Amino acid sequence: MIRRHSRSAIFMHWSNALCWLFLLFTGFALLDNPYMQPVSQGWVDFWNGLVGGPYRLLNAHVIVGGVWVMLYTVYLLFRFKGEALPFLKEITDLHPASDMVWCMRKGLRLTIGEKAMRKMGMETELPAQSFYNAGQKLAAVAAVLSSLGLAVTGILMVHMAGDAGTEELLQWCLFVHFLCAGLMAIVLPIHIYMAALAPGEGPALRSMFTGFVPKAFAKVHNPLWYRKLGLDRQDGAAD
Repeated sequence: MIRRHSRSAIFMHWSNALCWLFLLFTGFALLDNPYMQPVSQGWVDFWNGLVGGPYRLLNAHVIVGGVWVMLYTVYLLFRFKGEALPFLKEITDLHPASDMVWCMRKGLRLTIGEKAMRKMGMETELPAQSFYNAGQKLAAVAAVLSSLGLAVTGILMVHMAGDAGTEELLQWCLFVHFLCAGLMAIVLPIHIYMAALAPGEGPALRSMFTGFVPKAFAKVHNPLWYRKLGLDRQDGAAD
């Protein structure tokens, strides 16, 4: 087994997931406008009934949002150099040509299957990936940018609430807030499917609880990372 995630990274992953889901669900419920409501009026009524009305719902949204921002602030203060910075370097190490090929082939393998791809004369082998694959990197970049947009605009809106002189800025903050939330509403279900439901991803999902992945899994799914750890040389020496 290989250590893939630290305990602090696992904690941040799941606390982020819980906060994100709550904020996304309550955020939809706060859109009490039939022209803007992406789910249904029943969704609004459900959440208002659950917490005791729209004012309490907004308060709950703001409180959880504040907890989420504080968690990340503390994490960055103590783990920026050791974990956050390497994470940012890894997800922004993009290779457009091979990443696009990986995404296209992975999508086809999950939809029509490898057998159908071969019958159509299509290549099925995925380009070698490092610690994160191309899909994970793109999802992570979207999540980081959206998180920054949501945190900044959310803080500004809380502080500007009731100030008539900032109405135009407030409207822009609301627009950016909706835009970032909408992007994550698209990315999050894809990430959940790819991480939890896609065939062959079981070891990666379990690593988000245990912190470890089998060597065989890493060798096949993350060969560049496997080589970076020097495990391929160990394999050669063992042979």
